[in-house]
Amino acid sequence: MKKQVLLSLLLVLFGSLAVMAQDNTQYAAFKWDKTLHEFGNIMQNKPVTASFKFTNTSNMPLIISNARGTCGCTGVKYPTEPIAPGESADISATFNAAAVGDFHKTVTVTANIIEGSAVLHIKGKVQAEGATGGAQ
Repeated sequence: MKKQVLLSLLLVLFGSLAVMAQDNTQYAAFKWDKTLHEFGNIMQNKPVTASFKFTNTSNMPLIISNARGTCGCTGVKYPTEPIAPGESADISATFNAAAVGDFHKTVTVTANIIEGSAVLHIKGKVQAEGATGGAQ
């Protein structure tokens, strides 16, 4: 009886693992060159843009259904056509700072990946208009 229960549990476990492995083939995958862009010092009210390059590392088309920033100060451009396996593309995030000081914003990219979405980060420090020492 114990052998039957043990055998049944092992069959259920292996069956579950097989289903999980099979499910992973239904998803695409990103490989990012970077997920964080640090601007350093930027000037207030002067938009700056970060580019995030990625490659589709799966065997199926990568479809991005949405990409958006955490606030209206971050505009996002992303590919709307499917990205073929092995192909690369870019997502750009343009930040226009109204407030002076440190910032850390995110861009959430929703796609047909197993996690459902990926998060990109932009950081830096905004200096007041007319201040010296700003970059870009």
